[in-house]
Amino acid sequence: MTVHTMTRAAAALMLLALLGACHKDDPGEAGPAERAGRKLDQATDKAGRQLTDAAHEANQQITDAAKETSQKIDQATNAAGDKLNQATETAGKKLEEAGEKMQAKAKEREAK
Repeated sequence: MTVHTMTRAAAALMLLALLGACHKDDPGEAGPAERAGRKLDQATDKAGRQLTDAAHEANQQITDAAKETSQKIDQATNAAGDKLNQATETAGKKLEEAGEKMQAKAKEREAK
């Protein structure tokens, strides 16, 4: 046998082996390619569901963080407003006291 003939025989045997692997015993049974396709579809569906779940979870975390930040901003704004009101009241009282002192001094000058 020559090398060329042996190569052809090996190729023919490989072809027969491949065809034998693709042969379905039962016509109603799925072949290897169809089974592989189904597994690929299942894996794709599972990955899609996992991505959707992860997106929903991330969205919920972002929403929760936004609410928390908004509440903190409201608290800080209210605290600053309270401090401003206290400062305004204190300044008003001091201004009133200064006005009273000025009036008292003016009365003292008029009395002299």
